[in-house]
Amino acid sequence: MFIGALKAQNPALIQAARELWQQGVILPDTWVVDVDQVMENGRLLLEAASRHGMTLYLMTKQLGRNPWLAKKLIELGFHGTVAVDFKEARMLRHAEAQVSHVGHLVQLPKCQVFESVNLNTEMITVFSLEKAREISAAALQIGRVQPIMLKVFADDDKLYPGQEAGFPLSALDDVVEAIGSLSGVKLTGLTHFPCLLWDEEQQQTLPTPNLHTLLHARDRLRKHGIDITQINAPSASSCSTLPLLAGFGVTHAEPGHALTGTIPANQHGTEPERIAMLYLTEVSHQFQGNSYCFGGGYYRRGHAQHALVYPPLSDHALPAKLLPIDDSSIDYHIPLAGEFPVGSPVVMCFRTQIFVTRSDVALVSGISRGMPVLEALYDSLGNPVPGGPHE
Repeated sequence: MFIGALKAQNPALIQAARELWQQGVILPDTWVVDVDQVMENGRLLLEAASRHGMTLYLMTKQLGRNPWLAKKLIELGFHGTVAVDFKEARMLRHAEAQVSHVGHLVQLPKCQVFESVNLNTEMITVFSLEKAREISAAALQIGRVQPIMLKVFADDDKLYPGQEAGFPLSALDDVVEAIGSLSGVKLTGLTHFPCLLWDEEQQQTLPTPNLHTLLHARDRLRKHGIDITQINAPSASSCSTLPLLAGFGVTHAEPGHALTGTIPANQHGTEPERIAMLYLTEVSHQFQGNSYCFGGGYYRRGHAQHALVYPPLSDHALPAKLLPIDDSSIDYHIPLAGEFPVGSPVVMCFRTQIFVTRSDVALVSGISRGMPVLEALYDSLGNPVPGGPHE
């Protein structure tokens, strides 16, 4: 999906990944991250947010819940992390990375509610009155009031499978009344997802009906006299879309893919955020006229179509096309059309969610200076890889 953009925006990343592989420092099935470029993308995002009076949380799931990089970005100025599920919150907190927003896309389980409240989590999203009551009870135990936000939806909104949740807009008045009776929580925010989506036909990122539902809910709450200080509109947050969101009155966003430049709008390498991540694997074997790479990092929504294969003793890449992969199978191998030498490194660049893969994550600095240094090596869930730097 992003091979052309990678070659145009960050060819040094390709060279660095190949060198690390040749040295045996990284294995096949590794996402190689250009730390310096991620930080530069982060600076651009923070500058754009500042110009429009917006606050940015940091999304880490695309990077494998990586705490090392999360802490670097928080030092840069991001307003803590947003943990989209409770295990991500556990991982980040264990690594002492600031968790500012929990509960969206996945609610806190009952056993984790007290901990999140006790740690002064800035915002907790709720999908149900039962969860709001649990949070209120936990807050009252420690003598504080916990800010919460509601996820809302309308009948015609777009919801991804496995993410069906929220309060129906039609029931908002009753929900607000019920939450108003809970003295341990304060309703201060609203959210929805996805609020922006890339339109392939129009080649631009556009608001979804969800964003308009979110704004409608905000207006309804204002009529109740409720001061909503956080309108959080995640999905496709980038330097180009932050002005659009700000124009709708959105106050908070949660960049993820923009940090690595892997947003759909950057397919041709035209966005301010530059590609800062690639997938490195290796040809394992040949079978019936085609080649098979070591797998583990395939993501079925990643639109991976093309690869670059580097035969031994050659600096020239051979273009390769991915063969269709059965989404019901385990990606032990990734098939390429045609025969390529066994042991050749293979570079791909596509949209991913590392936390649902089996990949390693190699964090590399100094790439733009031609002096790549492997700073840290983690697995897909944010754990240090045994034997890696800073284990």
